[in-house]
Amino acid sequence: MSQYIRFYRSGGNYFFTLVTYQRSPIFEEAKNVEILKISINKIRKKFPFSLDAIVILPDHLHCLMKLPENDNDFSTRLRLIKRDFSKKINAAINQRNEKTVWQRRFWEHLIRDEDDWRKHMDYIHYNPVKHGLVKSASDWPHSSFHYYVQTGLYKKNEA
Repeated sequence: MSQYIRFYRSGGNYFFTLVTYQRSPIFEEAKNVEILKISINKIRKKFPFSLDAIVILPDHLHCLMKLPENDNDFSTRLRLIKRDFSKKINAAINQRNEKTVWQRRFWEHLIRDEDDWRKHMDYIHYNPVKHGLVKSASDWPHSSFHYYVQTGLYKKNEA
């Protein structure tokens, strides 16, 4: 089995990618997007973190998460979000008696500085355009892009 080395930093800013099992497009259903949001907020109440950005695509999501000072445990947060969501939706069961909702692991990147943060913000918000789902980031409904248009970070019709 592969050894995954994670870099844990108290109060760190992280970029994450979570992918559905076999890239199943479970988030094409708006109700599943809402269930995911509920799961995220439920876990955030127990294990605080800020979610600086998020985009939910049909078969994966990207987000920027900031942990509280003196806390470096992003793995528990992501595991609990995935588990809570999985309990709430209908999905097949595999030979390990697990619901086939998520890939087992996730991708993480520790944000190094302001420039790195901005690059990942842009990556998150323009990902639906990159995948050919929309022509403009403002056309994708499941994104924090809309919030950042209101704050002035982005213009509504940026491609």
